[in-house]
Amino acid sequence: MTDFLQAHPDGVIAAMDEMSLYVQATTTRVWFPRGQTPIVWVHPQRASLHYYGALALLSGQEFALTLPALTSDNTAHFLGHFLSCVPARPILLLLDRASWHTGPAIRALLAAEPRLELAFFPPACPDLNPQEHVWKLARDTVSHNHSFTESGTLRRAFSHYLDTTVFQFDWLVKYAPATLCHV
Repeated sequence: MTDFLQAHPDGVIAAMDEMSLYVQATTTRVWFPRGQTPIVWVHPQRASLHYYGALALLSGQEFALTLPALTSDNTAHFLGHFLSCVPARPILLLLDRASWHTGPAIRALLAAEPRLELAFFPPACPDLNPQEHVWKLARDTVSHNHSFTESGTLRRAFSHYLDTTVFQFDWLVKYAPATLCHV
């Protein structure tokens, strides 16, 4: 990362990940009067939404998009979307080693977009990825213990939260050399 920022002072360092959001409520701790069981609506099917997200680590800005499935082609589509949101700036994108982060569509995009550079997290280290923490905060705020009865309403609420929240993590301070961070 030091080399990237030295070569590209105006560059963007971002972390990317995907998640599936289910219409069926996930439960977590809740306050409820003693002796009364809380009622949580359960969707009869496992309808889900698939989100791709990238967190710009210095600004805390989130870029998210829903797509029908987690595939290499959809990953390339999201990366194209992300590139259009950050025009003319070099990007170092940190991501995990999911199978859909490779393949012909990704290789073609990288060949066509020299300003995009990928770096992979070590295997089995989701806690290192700041985007995983964005998903956790969003789920805690929007989708745990919810009463959404259809996917469109849940998607709008979840997307609104992602679009209107700045996610400040100390990831660069914690894991990158001090020379990268202007504290």
